[in-house]
Order: sequence, then C-alpha cells, then structure tokens
Amino acid sequence: MARFRTWVGIALAGALSVSLAACSSTGGKRAEDARKAAAAQGRAAVNTPRWTFAMITHSGDGDTFWDIVQSGAKQAAVKDNINFLYSHDDEAQQQAQLVDAAVDKKVDGIIVTLAKPDAMKTAVARAEKAGIPVITVNSGSQESKAFGALTHIGQDETIAGEAVGDELNKRGKKKALCVLHEQGNVGHEQRCDGVAKTFHGTLRKLYVNGTNMPDVQSAIEAKLQADKSIDSVVTLGAPYADTAVKARTDAGSKAEIDTFDLNAKVAASLKDGTLGFAVDQQPYLQGYQAVDLLWLYKYNGDVLGGGKPVLTGPQIITKDQASALAEYTERGTR
Repeated sequence: MARFRTWVGIALAGALSVSLAACSSTGGKRAEDARKAAAAQGRAAVNTPRWTFAMITHSGDGDTFWDIVQSGAKQAAVKDNINFLYSHDDEAQQQAQLVDAAVDKKVDGIIVTLAKPDAMKTAVARAEKAGIPVITVNSGSQESKAFGALTHIGQDETIAGEAVGDELNKRGKKKALCVLHEQGNVGHEQRCDGVAKTFHGTLRKLYVNGTNMPDVQSAIEAKLQADKSIDSVVTLGAPYADTAVKARTDAGSKAEIDTFDLNAKVAASLKDGTLGFAVDQQPYLQGYQAVDLLWLYKYNGDVLGGGKPVLTGPQIITKDQASALAEYTERGTR
C-alpha cells in the first residue's frame, strides 16, 4: 500500500508538471513570473555594503511620471542592496536645499534632476566637494558634465521635440499648440523649441500653471475656441493629456491631442484613438539605471556614456504599439 501511494504521488506530480507546462505560455507563465518576483522582493543579488543613495527631483505632488521613475529606482535598489531615499520639490531653491540635506546626511551617492540648473549648481558642487558621486537624470543633459556629474541618464529634450515635429509633419498638421506646465523648466523649453525646429507648420507656446488642472483645462479651451485652425495640441506630461482632451471637447475643437510621456491612461487613450501619439522616454529605465550605475561606480569604478548622455528615448508610441505596452503601463513600469 505504501508503494502504491508513492507511485500515485509520482504520477500526480508528473501530471501537474505537464499541466503547468501546457499553460506556461499564457496565464501560467505570468503567475510563475509573479511568484518569482514576490520571492525576490527585498533580497539583494549582491553582497556589497548597504550604501545609501538619495534621489532628489523637481517633481510636483501627484505626478505619475515620477512614480514610474521611483519604481525603477526602488527595484534596482533592492537588487543592489541599496538604502534608497527619495525626496522632491518643484521649487528650485527647495530642491537645492534637499540636495544639501542629503550631503549633510553623508549619503553615498546622489541622483538629481536639473530642470532649473542655475539654482542647482551650488548644491551639486557641494556634493562633489564632499566626495559624493552624482548622477543627473531626466533633465539637465547639457549641464550635467559641466556640473561634474558622472553621467546623465534620460532623453535629449531637443531631439525628442524634433521627433514630435517630424511626426506632426507625417500627420499633415499645420498649426500646433505646445503647452508648457512648468515655467522656468529648461527641458520643457527645449522640447517645444525642438518641435518648432522640424515642424513645417506654425507652433505657438501656451504657458499654464501645472499645479492647477482646472486652470490648465480652461487655458487650453480658451485657445482652441479662439483659434479653430489649431489642429494639434502637444502636452509635455502624461497627466496633462487627459486634461487637454477635456478642453478639446468643451471647445468643440477637432485638434489632435499628442503628449510627451506614457502612463496607463495614455496607453488606453492611444488604443481607442482619443490621443494621436505619445513620446516615451522610459522613466522606469531612468530610475533603474541611475541607481545601478551609481552602484557600479561605487563597486567597480564603472562609468557609462563616455562623457555623453545615456539616452533612454525618445520613442514615438502610436495606436499600433499601445496594446503591446498595456501590460507594462498597468504594472507601473512604462
């Protein structure tokens, strides 16, 4: 009887293995991947010291883009046995003070954005004087090397803008509105200027207060009502795309809404045709690579880029690619 039970157990185990293998290409594989991810949560893949890295960005409250950046950074921090600290402020002076605070804590590495580089220069210099390696991310590619950072990770904002101008040309657009939601952000200016450089039509800039969505909507709506010839609205962040769509509806406009950056809402709107296209700069990759490269520098003296930015974009995403990215945007990694 004991031998019979043993053979039954073996048979059942074999049958279970076959059934799991049969479904591994669909839900079974995803479930297995999820189990592996859960098992790895909180476990470092290295035995290097538990260094502390601080990321300080110019993000305002509630910006989903920076949630994705953090997601990548935190995942790399788990793998690299890093104590990861995140802080942000959309006021440049306050952001600089946060960098100073990280220096005072004697962190082992700093990741910082340079949306308003003039206000950040002294703080970054103080970090380097203290012997803390710095990597710039997302904004500030032109200033990064001059400020003494190891490298910059992100997209070239001018090149990204030029890609948008080319795409508008392909779509036959003649008059575009570029909506800047953060005045003083050099990256935003570079994006719009890049669009103007390659766009064969007319481009107008619209400055709005990005912290007040009702005001953003009313400002875009007023422009569309006043000028029915505007056939494209380009927003510079994913959260503003949906607001622009609402403004278009209320204005009775037929303008196409296009946007920089990607999130789950943008992917869904691309898929159903509410949006024309999006420019993805892969924020998850920016966060992940920033932490990983700091770890590589601390562990092995490695630096990427050869004095040039490490580019994570741009990639033009249209309706055709939206479905394939839906799974990634839903989990918060694209």
